[in-house]
Amino acid sequence: MRGAGALGGVLLGLSAMTLHAQQEIFRCRSPEGQVTYTNDRRNAEKQKCTLVSNERVNVAPAARFPRETPRDNAKAKGRQREILEKELQTEEQALNKARKALADQQAVREGDEKNYARVQERLQPFQETVQNHEKNIQALQRELGNLK
Repeated sequence: MRGAGALGGVLLGLSAMTLHAQQEIFRCRSPEGQVTYTNDRRNAEKQKCTLVSNERVNVAPAARFPRETPRDNAKAKGRQREILEKELQTEEQALNKARKALADQQAVREGDEKNYARVQERLQPFQETVQNHEKNIQALQRELGNLK
C-alpha cells in the first residue's frame, strides 16, 4: 500500500512538471510599438496582449546551429591576437609615461613636505597608476598566453 502511495505521488509530481512546461505565451505590444513576450497571464491581461501559444515551445536541436570552421576559428584568434597586442603596446606606453611622471614627482621636494608621510601621500596616486598599468600588462600577457 505504501508503494502505491509513493508511486501516485511521483506520478502527480511528474504531471505537475509537464503542466508547468506547457504554459501560455502572450505577445504584447507597448505604446511605443516594442514587442515583448510573457507567460504571466495577469500582466498580459493588463496590457491587452494576444495569446500566441498554449502549447510547448519547441527549440531547434543543437545539431542545426551553424558551426565555426577551423579556418574561421584561426581568423578569429588572429584578430583577437592583433587586438591584444595593440592593447599591450598601448598599455606599455602608458606604463612608461606613468613611471616617468612618478620619477619626476619623486625628484621634486615641496617646501610644506617636512616629513616623509606627506611625500608618500603626494606620490601615492602616481604609484597606484604605475601598479594599475603593470597589472593590466600582466592580464594582457595572460590573455595572449591563453590564445595558443
